[in-house]
Order: sequence, then structure tokens, then C-alpha cells
Amino acid sequence: MGVSSEDVVVIQKHQVEGKRERESEGRIITVNCPDKTGLGCDLCRIILEFGLCITRGDVSTDGKWCYVVFWVVPRSTSVNVNWGSLKNRLLSICPSCSVTFYFNSETRPSVSPVYLLKLFCLNRAGLLHDVTQVLTELEHIIHRVKVSTTPDGGVVDLFFITDGMELLHTKKRQDETCERLNAVLGESCINCELQLAGEEYESFQHISSLPPGVAEELFCSDLSDTDLCPQGLSLDLKKVKRANISMDNSLSPAHTLLQIHCIDQKGLIYDILRTLKDCNIQIAYGRFLSDMKGYREIDLFIQQTDGKKIVDPEKQNGLCSRLRMEMLHPLRVIIVNRGPDTELLVANPVELSGKGRPRVFYDMTVALKLLGICIFSAEIGRHSTQERQWEVYRFLLDESPNFPLSDNHARNQIVDRVRRTLMGW
Repeated sequence: MGVSSEDVVVIQKHQVEGKRERESEGRIITVNCPDKTGLGCDLCRIILEFGLCITRGDVSTDGKWCYVVFWVVPRSTSVNVNWGSLKNRLLSICPSCSVTFYFNSETRPSVSPVYLLKLFCLNRAGLLHDVTQVLTELEHIIHRVKVSTTPDGGVVDLFFITDGMELLHTKKRQDETCERLNAVLGESCINCELQLAGEEYESFQHISSLPPGVAEELFCSDLSDTDLCPQGLSLDLKKVKRANISMDNSLSPAHTLLQIHCIDQKGLIYDILRTLKDCNIQIAYGRFLSDMKGYREIDLFIQQTDGKKIVDPEKQNGLCSRLRMEMLHPLRVIIVNRGPDTELLVANPVELSGKGRPRVFYDMTVALKLLGICIFSAEIGRHSTQERQWEVYRFLLDESPNFPLSDNHARNQIVDRVRRTLMGW
């Protein structure tokens, strides 16, 4: 009375003759399993975590069983995907493929234990990114970070992580993590320790308090389509204005057709499905397409949890507005003064399930390393507003000869580069 794990998730190579190297390394991911609310969002989060881009997709379900097909490619040539591990991770979130699923739908997987990684290093350019890259390649998920620079030029890095492979309880996996870090950091690494996190994890749950003006700018819920950032970006705003969202109830007796046409960006499908999941909207059928000009066409047949179409104009407008906000502003990036220092802040909304967006910390360290900007201190934590919870990344920046932090143009360039890296533009 079930489907074998070999058939639940199937990953096949998809090579198109004459395509670029990145596209020739693409795969077709097929998922065939019992349905659950938000399964598409969970699948997309893991795909995003592995550095992959969904180029096409088809989703269908009858409310009990679902069939999902994603065409994916590595987002860059530097991404080395462990396809076997990806399959195992996708399998881990698929509901049990047996008859017991229908009678035990409230069962929840055990929570992954959090580990504390302590690094004592000599400071150098790109150090934080190198650590983050190793952890990402090893499929460790970074939840909280506290990085401090000492007066003698040393660095104390505290990373609270979980293991995507669920093997960090073994000595072999722990040794592998420390050995990889020592190999990459070389003489910069003085000491590396890894242990199960204790009560100190709770004290790092929330970030240091933000000044009211900074919080208002970072978490503003009334942003216009062209207001990508208060400090401005060089993105062609005409493209952003063409983010169109519409609903049609005339094509299906039981479902509302949600149509989206917008500029493509990193994590777009995840952001759409995350929003629908948080709004308790179910997808019966969906199709994701992309064209050659950097735009997306998305058609979704949706309904409410009561099995009815969305016919109330107020509910329609509310959902469209929420989707537009989550698509245009999935990440907030600002740079502010913190006393005599300069601080870069990035915030992204947390799912109602408590999960944050993958690879944000990694992408931020990539951007700052490419700009040649050193990081004096860094912090990841949560911040709650009346509407929702946010994951906030705070970087205290060192002065750079190429980007003088007192110059507004240089500061805008930093914001621009960080946001473009985060959005995949």
C-alpha cells in the first residue's frame, strides 16, 4: 500500500544540445507522493538551499496525492551539487508513502539538534565567507551567528548550525567539518571546536535592539512597486513595474486561476509558494515557465482550505497585494550609521513554520568579499513586528579604500551589489 522511496523522488539528467554549460548540467526532479499543505514550498526551499534555479515546473494534486516536476539547473558554474544528497533531503520532507499517512497526518518529524561551532582565527579578508562556504558545501544550515573582532586582530566566530544530512552527532562528521575548515583557513585558524548547543542558543535567538528609525525603514509594510530600497538601486524600474498579478474565476468551476507575470529572480517560486502556504491557499494545478528575456509566466489553479474559490474582491485584492509585496521585496537591504561605524542590514520574512530563507548569509558574504570589504562583526537573529517575524542579518563594516563608507554613492553601491547578489540579478 505505498510507493518505494526510489519512485517517490526521481532525479534524471536533462541535457539540451547547444545550451550553455550551466544549462547542460540540468536535472528533472519528479516527486510523486501523498500531498500535504505547503509541500511545494518545502521542496522549493531545499532546491534553493542547494544553489539551484527552477527553470520550469508543473504541479498537480487531487488533495490527497500530488505529482510535481521541476526542471532545475545550478545557478552558477561554481555550484557543485550532490544530487544523491539532494534526493535524500527531498525524500525527508515527503509524507510517508503508506496507508498510515492518512490516519496519522499530525505526526511531525523530530527536530534537528543544534550544534555550536566555535572558531578562533586571525582576521583576514574574506575569512567569514570562506567559513560560510565550507559550511554550505557540507550542507550545514546556519541558524544564528555571532562574529566579533578582538583588539589584537583576532576573530571569534560562533555559528549555531544543524546538519542537513543529520549526521553531526557522529564523530566522523564532526571531524570532517573541522578538517575542512582547517584546510581552507590554513594558518588563520587557531582553534576549531564543535559541540551540541546548550542554553546559550536561546540567548542568541533575538538580535540586539534596533533603533526605532532603522526598524521602521527595514520592516516598512507600505512599499511601492518602484520603492525597492530607500537608498535606490540601479535596477531598471520599468521591469519591476511590469509585475502583473490577476485572478480569474471563469475558467474553472472549483478553482480560481492566479496568473503572474514578472521579472525573474532568485527564489521567486519559493517566495510565491511560501506566501500561498502562509495564507492557507491550496494549489490544485500549477505551471511555471520562463522566457528568454528574464521574465516568468506562472499559472496556478488555487482554492481556499474550505475547498471554495476566492470570489470575495477584498480577499482577492489582499492576496494579490501580499504576493506583490513578497515578490518585489522578499529581502530588505539598508545601510545605516551605528554611532561612528557603518552597519549593513538585511532582513527577510520567516515562514509561519519558523523556517528562514536559505543561503542569505552565504550570498551576503560573497558580495562583500567581491567588493573587498572586511567585516568587523556580524550577527544573525530574529526580530518580531506586529505583522510577522523576520530574520535579520547585521554586518558592521570596516573602512575600505575602494568604498569609503562616509560617501553616499559608495554606500549605495554596496547596497546595490548585495541586493543584486541576493536576488540573482
